[in-house]
Amino acid sequence: MLRKFIFSFISFIMLFALTGYAQDIRLTGQARPNVSVGETFTLVYTLNAQGSGFRGPNIQGIDMLSGPNTSTSSSIRTVNGSTTMSITYTFTYLLQANREGTFDIPAASVNVNGKQITSNTLSVKVVKNGNSGNTQYQGSGGQKSGGVAQSGGSSNDVYVKAFASNSNPLQGEGIVVTYKIFTKVPIAQINISKLSSFSGFWSQNLMKENDKLQQTTQVIDGEQYIVADIRKIALFPLKTGRLIIDPLELACVAQVRRPSKTKTGDPFFDDFFNDSFFNSGVANVEKNLKSNPLVINVKSLPEDGKPADFSGAVGSFTFQSEMDKTRLKTNEAVTLKCTISGRGNIQLIDKLNVTFPPDFESYDPKVTSDIQTTAAGISGRQVFEYLLIPRKPGKFNIKPIVFNYFDLDKKRYVSLSSPEFSLDVEKGSGEAGGTVLTYSGANKEEIKYIGSDIRHIKDTMFGLTPAGSMFIFSIGFWSLLLIPLLLFLIFLVLWRKLAARRGDLVLMKNLKATKIARKRLQKAEEFQKAGQQEKFYIAISQSLWGYLSDKFSIPMAELSINSVHEALIRRNVGEAIITQFIETLNNTEFARFAPGEKTVNMERIYNEALEIIAKMERELR
Repeated sequence: MLRKFIFSFISFIMLFALTGYAQDIRLTGQARPNVSVGETFTLVYTLNAQGSGFRGPNIQGIDMLSGPNTSTSSSIRTVNGSTTMSITYTFTYLLQANREGTFDIPAASVNVNGKQITSNTLSVKVVKNGNSGNTQYQGSGGQKSGGVAQSGGSSNDVYVKAFASNSNPLQGEGIVVTYKIFTKVPIAQINISKLSSFSGFWSQNLMKENDKLQQTTQVIDGEQYIVADIRKIALFPLKTGRLIIDPLELACVAQVRRPSKTKTGDPFFDDFFNDSFFNSGVANVEKNLKSNPLVINVKSLPEDGKPADFSGAVGSFTFQSEMDKTRLKTNEAVTLKCTISGRGNIQLIDKLNVTFPPDFESYDPKVTSDIQTTAAGISGRQVFEYLLIPRKPGKFNIKPIVFNYFDLDKKRYVSLSSPEFSLDVEKGSGEAGGTVLTYSGANKEEIKYIGSDIRHIKDTMFGLTPAGSMFIFSIGFWSLLLIPLLLFLIFLVLWRKLAARRGDLVLMKNLKATKIARKRLQKAEEFQKAGQQEKFYIAISQSLWGYLSDKFSIPMAELSINSVHEALIRRNVGEAIITQFIETLNNTEFARFAPGEKTVNMERIYNEALEIIAKMERELR
């Protein structure tokens, strides 16, 4: 075999050295004369000599996806004992027609031995879908010819498909949406250009940023594909009805091998030159892929046995509660900790129905999340810590805390309850009720006015009053009499307005929207400093969406880009501010999966969120 290879190679060199080749040098352009709107096609330039400095055409009205992709081929021909050899260079563009019309493709040029060679011009007619008609190629002189191999490959060579683990879930039931890429050719540089929007869902990414794509093989319609999961999302529907998940779009580079054009007329030489050692031309073609949309039909939870205080928890959970102490003194703090563990929409559990005695001062709970995301779904725990301060002594009872959820395994509602806690509060030192201090044992003789025995000499004019004038019934008298009454009436009006505002839950949420948003941003900053990337993006997303929900009184389940845009327009917010706010929402989701330095991405997203909330507040004043 080695001797055959050496003999063939020496024969090739001798033939090349002993025979010259003389031919007309031509640069020929070829493309299909008729294509459909949205169709991808190739533009091929063929040079029958060795050249340099190829300059492609300036194409107007047609999108250029990739190119020029260069390849070479050679041929040896023996006729009547005379052997000739030719080398062909091919320059290929991948084009896409996006609108109707007739478009002219100017000539390309290349330098051959110091002489500039110019190609023919081409004309491509773009018609509506399905009306392209002729599929042959248009070459020089208006002649039509076939047999030019397209480098774009078949549309089935590589594609993306979305799968849902359950298309008919209950409201609050988690489903997993997986995006898979199927390919028969080598691909590289996978870049997600547009993420799917999950309107009506709470979403959580299940694949870590640095996870390698796990590849498997699968036979589809008799052909073998390499399959890999490129994205996996856990979704929890927030409302019922027909919900649509938009397609995911991505771009990648596919490697398509070009067929050899080497023809010698001799089977031995054809096998020799078509060997992969000589024929290694590969075209890199950019592919824009789009997954299928998904339709999810969300069913309502059953009304039979539904508790009155059910808050939407769905899954399988356990509930525990504990009090750090049961005996204490007034103004001392005690902590009640409640822990919910399990799998399901645990991140959507943000409060518990807890009632404390009126003599206790209580604060909003500190919520600590420990969430684990795997390919199977989401699990973990939520810890609620309540800080209580008794202001009066006595014996107090904290009623049992009830946590209700819908169990997917048992297909029914489950109620879990904490024990009843008893607290024995003793009187603290020096205080009765903790708010008023009283003193006894002092009388007038024991109170001394220091410095009253020596007075400074007054050198100013004394104020004199007319003789016979009296303070009673004077203007000052009536003023002092009416001012307290007037102040009381003003206080009464203000107190009623304040009580009405506190009773208006929508107004109070609106007033506290900025404060809550900044508090969540502070939590995101802590995650950023700790390098906890996933928790950081969740906190940023909750801050922005929560701000919109509280500010415009829109339930979280009804929030979407469209509803946000309409609400901001109704409040006369400038279009530039609206655009920046929507871009910040999109950038927050996209930065979780975008390449680059993660510290820089987190810092940028944090600054964008802080800036847009400040701008929004100034705009709404």
